[in-house]
Amino acid sequence: MPADLLLKAAIAIAPVLILLFVFDRLDVFDLIPMREIGALLATGAALALLSFIANWRVLDGFPIGWSAFTRYVSPIIEESLKAAPLIALYARNRLGFKIEAAIAGFAVGAGFSVAENLWYLTTLSGTNATDWLVRGFGTAIMHGAASALFAVISHEMLEKQAAAPAAQYHFDPIPFAPGLAVAMACHSLFNHFPGQPLMAMVATAFLAPLILFSTLAQSERATRVWLASDAAAHRVLLEDIRAGRFWAGEQGQALRADLAALRNADAGQVFAYVELKLELVLRAEELMLSTHDGGQAALGAGVREKIGALDRLERQLGRAVTAAVSSRLGLTRNDLYELGRLRARAR
Repeated sequence: MPADLLLKAAIAIAPVLILLFVFDRLDVFDLIPMREIGALLATGAALALLSFIANWRVLDGFPIGWSAFTRYVSPIIEESLKAAPLIALYARNRLGFKIEAAIAGFAVGAGFSVAENLWYLTTLSGTNATDWLVRGFGTAIMHGAASALFAVISHEMLEKQAAAPAAQYHFDPIPFAPGLAVAMACHSLFNHFPGQPLMAMVATAFLAPLILFSTLAQSERATRVWLASDAAAHRVLLEDIRAGRFWAGEQGQALRADLAALRNADAGQVFAYVELKLELVLRAEELMLSTHDGGQAALGAGVREKIGALDRLERQLGRAVTAAVSSRLGLTRNDLYELGRLRARAR
């Protein structure tokens, strides 16, 4: 490969990947492992291919010029495509914290921009280093920032759902609309300045990281407070369960009534499941807090075995019983997300 092409490729691709790496280093809770970031990059790259096909097909049906299309139509297509995997992650309860959502969103946008720039590198002729400087520090970062903003705003809109009992959750696409509208507007605004690419590049390279860095800093503080509060409440509840106070109280009596109605539930297995599930949720929170505070974040003795035991109990008890337990314990989607991260870490 000619040295000139290598230089252009580095200018076009490196800035957004370096910024993604910096954002990942800011993840003081160590929430999103590198293999997941790699998968999100690959997903974004695949979406870039889909966007080429979609833009080409839609452009054929629109009686407008290329300039108007890039300003008003392609941002809708591309941001909708980039939002799709993030919406799927939210639906599966895989994005629990705002900092994690921002990194995931930026990774999808980064993968999209890398594939897009590689495509243009191989198809465009007569370009110079300045052209790729604009694409690397402007267009690529815009793609990452727009997807990250979508993820962050969506997380804000979904916070009440995440903090509510998990048993009450139902998927609703409406909370994703504001974030998607903002992402489309930012993308469209960037595309309004084709004649002033250096100005658009400088504004994007400065404003996008500034907005995301400030968002991540605020999120880190709020997440630390929330985790500590949740862990304290779960520690008290676990003590009540082990001392028998939970089963004598209102929550425990309500759970007993639920189980009596189900009839097939084995009381001994249910009691073991209740204690084990809460213990592991608490352990997940303790590990996240320890990682944030710079302490040792080892899983601890027997955690993998306890997760295996929890999985076996869930299969034996069935979905109806485990749902009743989660509901009466007041476990939220955030709690189940934390347990999911602990499972992934144990694997």
